Amino acid sequence: MIRILVVCLAGLLYGEISLAQRSIQLHPAQNQVKKYEKLEFVIHLNEHYQNPYDPRQVDLQLILKTPSRKQLSTPAFFLQDFDWQKTGQGRSRANWFYPKDDGQWRARFTPTETGTYEVKAQLKDRNGMIESPIIRFTCTPSTHKGFIRTSREDPRFMAYDEGAFFFPLGQNIAFIGEGQSVNLTRAEKIFAKLAQNGANYVRIWTCCHDWALALEAEKSAYRRSWAREKNIVPLPGAENQSHPKLCVKIEGNANKSQRISPSHQVALRPNTRYIVRGKFLAQGVKGLLIKHGSHSWACPARTDSKTEWNTFQHEFTTGANERWLNQMTLNLMGSGTVWLGELSLKEVSGGPELLWEADVNRPKRGVYNQLDSFILDKLVEAAEKNDIYLMLCVITRDLYMNSLKKVGAPEYEKVTRDAKNFLRYVIARWGYSPHVGAWEYFNEMNPGLPTDPFYDNLGECLERIDVNRHLRTTSAWRPSARDCRHPRIDIGQVHHYLRVGAKENYQDEVAMIVEKSDFLRQHAPKKPVLIGEFGLATEKWDRHEYMKSDVEGVHFHNALWASAFAGNSGTAMFWWWELLEQMDMYHHYKPLANYMKNVSFIHLESIKAKPSQENITILGYQGKDHAYAWLFHTQATWWNQVAQKQTPKDIQAAALEITGLQSGPFRIQWWDAWQGKVIQEESAACRRETLKVNVPTFNRDIACKIFR
Repeated sequence: MIRILVVCLAGLLYGEISLAQRSIQLHPAQNQVKKYEKLEFVIHLNEHYQNPYDPRQVDLQLILKTPSRKQLSTPAFFLQDFDWQKTGQGRSRANWFYPKDDGQWRARFTPTETGTYEVKAQLKDRNGMIESPIIRFTCTPSTHKGFIRTSREDPRFMAYDEGAFFFPLGQNIAFIGEGQSVNLTRAEKIFAKLAQNGANYVRIWTCCHDWALALEAEKSAYRRSWAREKNIVPLPGAENQSHPKLCVKIEGNANKSQRISPSHQVALRPNTRYIVRGKFLAQGVKGLLIKHGSHSWACPARTDSKTEWNTFQHEFTTGANERWLNQMTLNLMGSGTVWLGELSLKEVSGGPELLWEADVNRPKRGVYNQLDSFILDKLVEAAEKNDIYLMLCVITRDLYMNSLKKVGAPEYEKVTRDAKNFLRYVIARWGYSPHVGAWEYFNEMNPGLPTDPFYDNLGECLERIDVNRHLRTTSAWRPSARDCRHPRIDIGQVHHYLRVGAKENYQDEVAMIVEKSDFLRQHAPKKPVLIGEFGLATEKWDRHEYMKSDVEGVHFHNALWASAFAGNSGTAMFWWWELLEQMDMYHHYKPLANYMKNVSFIHLESIKAKPSQENITILGYQGKDHAYAWLFHTQATWWNQVAQKQTPKDIQAAALEITGLQSGPFRIQWWDAWQGKVIQEESAACRRETLKVNVPTFNRDIACKIFR
């Protein structure tokens, strides 16, 4: 990845190109595309910008005229492309990513109506505005269902553009990255497994600082976000400046070392010549000894001064099988202090910077990680292939949270502007995809901060630039009624964990799902709502050992079914994705997915049902002529089965009385909730809007469908 794109044409500085020399060319990948499918454009400019992510420097857009003559505009974006190879070398080296070039401009658009479109590229910068010639492309019909929306018929739920009911059934895979339990290649396989088992929704973080995907974050070759060492410091003499230039400080006795350990393993090409460059100030030391793999060289200090820089460069050639930058260290030659700056690694022949994480002066906000962006491209493509819809948690919270304390303060205004610029990039690059189900602003923002104006600004921004109008959501570290009610947040969301030993109820997952669902419906009665995280945890929110004991996945199964029938717009999204993978729990989705085929909760109300026995909990929906219900044995909680090792006794000779249905004959299907298949069918008559139904013997839970 480039640090900040700094590429100047030979002999030309920014702003020196005359108006006559300025040019812009637009090249579509093809001239015909199907409805709801991506059309990608390459845009050639003969100008370069210090920060191509800043729309104040460069505002590049597609201007489109639809077949119905409506005019649309969508932002273009700067992209660095990568060669990608799957190596099979283990977790941290399973994927080899190597930058292809210094970057190019792209635009992506998904047509939502058939016919002929007209499109041009428009560039605005400090030199004025220019446009490309108009080109045309044709959109043809497809069988795609379209983008996910709030249902036009019933705003409590979601639906596709083409009208079909959409019910999210899925989980979190929040941390995806090399070194994580799930990397890109593993994620592709998990998406396929989820799809095979009927799941359709995954929540992913793109805001993980430096342990996984983070589109905008401080990723450093010198330290991690959780580290305590203060090795990145102001340059000597700049300590009292408000915004000093930074460097890396190495201090100690002889052989004191600084590891160069980027969060992304740096890929190299075999049989290729590279050059390492840098500079340092020295005090007391004889110089630096640089090592990586079998390569080692000394960089003597020519001056011993806190103001005069020593420069170094060294060339090396990779071997025939050398594909990675092995552990690099900078070692002091003697006792003293070194201040290091501008460490660089490139091919001798030129090309992109490979040690971009070594740039300690790279802005934390406003520059976007191109390797993680490439990985997200591939994740979205994998989601499209497997018909999985993504909820992308996009903004790195801790880069923004501390600036949101006082509405109207300069830092509040700046952080709002930075967030809007970031979302502009996100919309430009991934807003084309119908399989991006929702943008989530933050994971677990501080609910006490005055964020309403911030969300209002972001919401208005997305309404202007997101032509596909994806749904918007956010989350807080405790249930936030204010966020649920916000008019520019489309999906109300809470997170909850069953914390063993805590004061709140942790023994009954079904009762807790009902409680959180009631909260959501109280504060967001006319919008979709989701339990975005759910799981079994310790009091400190770590994964509890009971989860490994739950070999059947009892709490997982119960939470899926309870959330589906308790008033939510989708299932509770389980957090411990690595455990689901290790224990191969994906099969739990299949029974509910089978049940939900051809089911819609649109316009239905909570079921009015009374069981004949007190040990049955009933959740569900009903209309006048049909109903859907899940019956749960109150002794079948995870606590009773896993912690207390109690096997629930069969429930026999139970009956239901359902009121509010039309009088007349009904057909009842009974479903095995663990197998996902019909086990019994029968008929019954509804008299005076009351239907009485005998319940088959069941042990833990059972579901039914009731039709006129």
